[in-house]
Amino acid sequence: MRARLDHLVCWVTDQLRSLHFYEQVIGLPGVRADEFREGKASFPSVRISDETILDLMSYEAVRGVDEGTGVKGSAGHPVNHLCLAVGKEDFDALQVRLKQHDVKITGTGRNSFGARGIAPEAMYFPDPDGNVIEVRYYE
Repeated sequence: MRARLDHLVCWVTDQLRSLHFYEQVIGLPGVRADEFREGKASFPSVRISDETILDLMSYEAVRGVDEGTGVKGSAGHPVNHLCLAVGKEDFDALQVRLKQHDVKITGTGRNSFGARGIAPEAMYFPDPDGNVIEVRYYE
């Protein structure tokens, strides 16, 4: 079997603030963002790739998510970090945007292993809710 990652759920306290961060700072396009702003969607998402999105889920939805998955206590659990792979040019541009938005790069890595092999550089930083994001590029 060959599977693809469809989506991740990221728990956030302020969905609009998080949507702004992922759209404007990281540069990921919003999905259902206008519908969310108009009250027509319960959560916004951002597109990571053609096949993968990141859902920005409010902690207020924990009970409903628990009921939906059928696994009590699973909603709201943090993930250590999520990793985005971008091109070198986008990696460099993101470093500039992070600085412009006063987002501190909290860690870096060199020659780290990932889904596509060894990435020469990686950086880590938190989103507004403390979710850790790693961004790397491959040559």
